[in-house]
Amino acid sequence: MNYLAVCNYRFPIVEPDYGHTKLRLSEQGLEAIRRIENPIAIVGVIGPYRSGKSFLLNQLLSLSCDKGFGVGHMRDTKTKGVWIWGTPVEMDVDGSKVSVLYLDTEGFESVGKSNVYDDRIFALATVLSSVLIYNLPETVREADISRLSFAVEIAEEFYGRSAGQDVAFEPAKLLWLIQRDFLQGKSVQQMVNEALQRVPNDNGDKYIDEVNQIRDSLAVMGDNSTAFSLPQPHLQRTKLCDMEDKELEPLYVKRREELKQLVASIIKPKIVQGKTLNGRDFVSFLQQILEALNKGEIPSTGSLVEIFNKAILERCLKAYRDKMDGLGLPVTVEKLQQVHEMANDEARVIFDKQHFGKHHAAQSLLKLEDEIKKVYRNFLLANEYQSSKLCEARFSECEDKMDHLQVLKLPSMAKFNAGFTHCNRSFVRECVGPAKESYERRMSKMLAKSRALFIKEYNNKLFNWLVTFSLVMVVVGRFVIKFFLLEIVAWVMFIFLETYTRMFWSAESLYYNPAWHIIVSSWETIVYSPILDLDRWAIPIVIMLAFGVLYWRCFGGRRKRGRGSLLPLYKNSYNKNATRPRSD
Repeated sequence: MNYLAVCNYRFPIVEPDYGHTKLRLSEQGLEAIRRIENPIAIVGVIGPYRSGKSFLLNQLLSLSCDKGFGVGHMRDTKTKGVWIWGTPVEMDVDGSKVSVLYLDTEGFESVGKSNVYDDRIFALATVLSSVLIYNLPETVREADISRLSFAVEIAEEFYGRSAGQDVAFEPAKLLWLIQRDFLQGKSVQQMVNEALQRVPNDNGDKYIDEVNQIRDSLAVMGDNSTAFSLPQPHLQRTKLCDMEDKELEPLYVKRREELKQLVASIIKPKIVQGKTLNGRDFVSFLQQILEALNKGEIPSTGSLVEIFNKAILERCLKAYRDKMDGLGLPVTVEKLQQVHEMANDEARVIFDKQHFGKHHAAQSLLKLEDEIKKVYRNFLLANEYQSSKLCEARFSECEDKMDHLQVLKLPSMAKFNAGFTHCNRSFVRECVGPAKESYERRMSKMLAKSRALFIKEYNNKLFNWLVTFSLVMVVVGRFVIKFFLLEIVAWVMFIFLETYTRMFWSAESLYYNPAWHIIVSSWETIVYSPILDLDRWAIPIVIMLAFGVLYWRCFGGRRKRGRGSLLPLYKNSYNKNATRPRSD
């Protein structure tokens, strides 16, 4: 449909479904609304079927029946649902330019539709409108009051908030429009006030109690409602569309103009969640409301509360997740619980400040708590996984470290103890989270087993090293440096280890002898140093020493003749310069 054509034409924004029980959005002409950039205000008219709602809207818009909303027999099935006039009326409200749209709704109590459908139409008009004109012929019936139950529930849910807090949407100004010629000395406001007075219910009728509760709530909303009377425009109601203003009752024309001024004086731009709506915002808001009203078998304020709190719940959950994500898993269970409680409290503060609904908000709060519990359970599982992953990595590192210490070339108890202590401390420091307790038990068993195995192998390896060392010193003292004293000491050491220990001690008993402890201390002093890892550099050092001895033997032995040695080295038994007489 052409945009200009839409702007000068009425079109539906909401239509009934095929069963005439629920509502659906009509895309026809909504693009025209989306293009409105000014704040929008809605004047909606509700009332019984064929009570003159469409004619009233045409009068407010100064339109004839053939150009405005369809009236009477000219209205066909296409006008079912909610219709809107495409050309907004520009008004100045508190110094701001506001685009006013007029809303026509399907009448109540018509044939072929359910009461639930009427309730949805009424609820939609109540929520969308800035000014809600309740068009009633003759008088205010009890059924008319009963229909305001949804408006009352909305008022109690959304409008009774603390000062300084945003409301979900500003309440519609309720305008009771009574079309009646004679009020019998009463003003229309007095008639409405009397209709809203409690009715005695001595028999305890449940329906009367419900209507009385609505009356009480409407009385509280008195500041948000007003009443206005409008006489009949002409006795021949079927010919109203063919008449001009000069043919209508002068009093009606006068009151109609006063009604226009009254509507203009009380109209305000539609405010949702603290901000005014432009055309695009209004269409989005309409979609939200339809989703809420169609939820369930009957429309409820609870579904509206859920829709309005949906975005707030998402913000609360995001704040909770952001707080938890900043924790950095894994952590201890106590730390995770502490941060969870802090994040939960922050989410609750956000919800308490921003949520909508007075009674039904409890349902939204329960939903928030359920979602937070789900997220928290995920964090518990993630923390346990990350803790197991980290502790397993540290455990494997320590296990590899212990295995490496078991196969040292030069066994060192001090080096083993240093590695043992470092491994244990790093594990205790770095392994955190719920998996730490179980891995600590595994770690203790593994370390104890490694220590026992090392001590057993340590003494055997050290004994074998000492035997090998004594033999090497015998060879070195005899053939390399020819140091007789060194050879003697090495032979004594070898004989002691191989003979004396076999005659007097067992190998195991040797390990508890004080002399063995002296040997172990000396060995540890030579082998282990925090600065130099002799186990790694043993072979290079031995090679360097071998080269040193070889150099000394080859080049260092050229001394001056006649120079004696202070050490008992092996010497040649002859002297080249000495002469020995030959014997016969």
